[in-house]
Amino acid sequence: MRASLFVTCLVDQFHPEVGRSVLAVFDRLGVCYQVPRGQTCCGQPAFNAGCRDEAARVARQFLRAFEDAELIVAPSGSCAEMVKVHMPALFPEGSHEYREAKRLGARVCEFTQFLVRFLHRTDVGARFPHRVTYHDSCHLLRGMGVSDEPRALLRAVRDLELIELEASDACCGFGGTFAAKYPSISGGMGREKLAHVQATGAEYLVAADTGCLMHLRGLITRQHLPLRAVHLAEVLAAQ
Repeated sequence: MRASLFVTCLVDQFHPEVGRSVLAVFDRLGVCYQVPRGQTCCGQPAFNAGCRDEAARVARQFLRAFEDAELIVAPSGSCAEMVKVHMPALFPEGSHEYREAKRLGARVCEFTQFLVRFLHRTDVGARFPHRVTYHDSCHLLRGMGVSDEPRALLRAVRDLELIELEASDACCGFGGTFAAKYPSISGGMGREKLAHVQATGAEYLVAADTGCLMHLRGLITRQHLPLRAVHLAEVLAAQ
């Protein structure tokens, strides 16, 4: 089966190293893949803002770009959940677009799901000699039901010490447009998350959603913390 990489907007615009890391892991494991050139946004920002017509217009391009995909892999729980759970609701039930959204939604999985559930791999040949802790992003945990897979992958990384994070399932405060509408609340939630991270003594904060990472990296920089926030794919690509 060939995997189609859903790059996502934040990876494309802010964290291209995440996409490169995913492909490095694919290459190491011998995964057959493609990166559809016509892909843009899945429509999540507009959908979350209540702009359903705009979200549907962007979603149509997603359906065209991935219409031939056998399996769609996204390095983001929030984007994967948008396609898998919410995209069909953008179209009239029973319409061709609704059926296409349902068909492709059934073929979407998040990156760690793909490695553990589809490839049945936890050891991907990575080495990362650091103390790390893991943050459960909201959409990945609650929307996609993914919790054990990232931890199994991290435990299999050579020379990595995984320290469990207190309140790992608590929101970091990003929430997409929530962070822009309620910056003081968002910032407070992020600082509380980072206080738990600092208590672990970890050198690296690992997550599987670039939205969370972008938010937390900004707070880490502004607070001058001796900490780095990286995507799980970057850890798995390391040797």
